[in-house]
Amino acid sequence: MKTTFEGGINIAIKIPKSKYEKTVEFYKNTLSLEVTEKPIHNPTVSRTHLVKFGLNNLWLDCVDNYSHSETWLEINTENVEEATQYLKSQNVNTCDELEEIPENMHWITDPAGTVMIVKRKE
Repeated sequence: MKTTFEGGINIAIKIPKSKYEKTVEFYKNTLSLEVTEKPIHNPTVSRTHLVKFGLNNLWLDCVDNYSHSETWLEINTENVEEATQYLKSQNVNTCDELEEIPENMHWITDPAGTVMIVKRKE
């Protein structure tokens, strides 16, 4: 079976604490998008807001220890472990130490450093 991937609906922007409030205000007040703060229990993300961004969920994550923002993407596949083995055969290693996630998912990066979560297609 060939491993296949497709983009998911979740996009996260990791935002430094010093720019977080102004960024939330931009999406809420300047763009007038639906913005809702969500509870989060994560050692690296102190706050998060969900923005309805067309068909996508845009997560604005406040990270206290970042100096610049980063965009993280979701990649879906039928079988995460088979996909992980395939990615390793292509010299793409997991980097699960980036942020806490369930054991049945993995973080990877593309050659430019864009972080992606690999998860099972729902």
